[in-house]
Amino acid sequence: MNILQHGLVSLVPPSAQNIFVLILFYLAAAVIAYLLGSINSAIIISKIFYGGDVRKFGSGNAGTTNMLRTYGKGAAVFTLLGDIVKTVLAIFIAAIIGGFSYVSTYSFSPFCYIAGLTCILGHIYPVYYGFKGGKGVLCTATAIAMLSIKVFAVVFVVFVIIVAITKYVSLGSCITAMMYPFILARFVIFRAGGISLPQLSIALIEMLLVVWCHRKNIMRLINGEESKISFKSKKKAEEPLTDSAEDEQ
Repeated sequence: MNILQHGLVSLVPPSAQNIFVLILFYLAAAVIAYLLGSINSAIIISKIFYGGDVRKFGSGNAGTTNMLRTYGKGAAVFTLLGDIVKTVLAIFIAAIIGGFSYVSTYSFSPFCYIAGLTCILGHIYPVYYGFKGGKGVLCTATAIAMLSIKVFAVVFVVFVIIVAITKYVSLGSCITAMMYPFILARFVIFRAGGISLPQLSIALIEMLLVVWCHRKNIMRLINGEESKISFKSKKKAEEPLTDSAEDEQ
């Protein structure tokens, strides 16, 4: 039970649990998560099953939304599942390293928050694909769900409402990303007895990453040029690479 709660790091003798050993454990969790995050299911699926590279079509983004626009619902679903699985696996491995419980909170350890962040970075800047990947929205959502289902429920409801009303996935993504640190503080951090700087800092970084990756979408929204989401099936990739298509994941 102690290993399950506190992770492999608890196996190290207390005399050896100095700052350098902890840094090595944190680095291990972060690097593993980054390498997993760099596995891009959109690129893999588009190359294996469609003989192309999704980054050459639509918005040029290697994510679920561009897969939907370019190759259709089936490709988008498998892309979505692939991105969810790699994020879950990254955080689960981090939990094995750092533990499934953090002090008196009902949250995961800081290892898991760091792994979630580096997995998202891997998805956005994948080492295997020239550091050109997706926008990290789905990975961010999965990490939020893994770390606190209550926070995810609130974030998801807000996202669905915004997208249902406006049909702009980018708008829903940016607004919910900006709300995430405050929702996390309300449902997890404050209820745990104070502000946890590691958790809050990582949430703020994830918020900035999502907004930064949507900077072109934001400009198109301001100029009234952003495309709305559509769920019409695609028979084949017909759209050339363009900056006008909206894309999220």
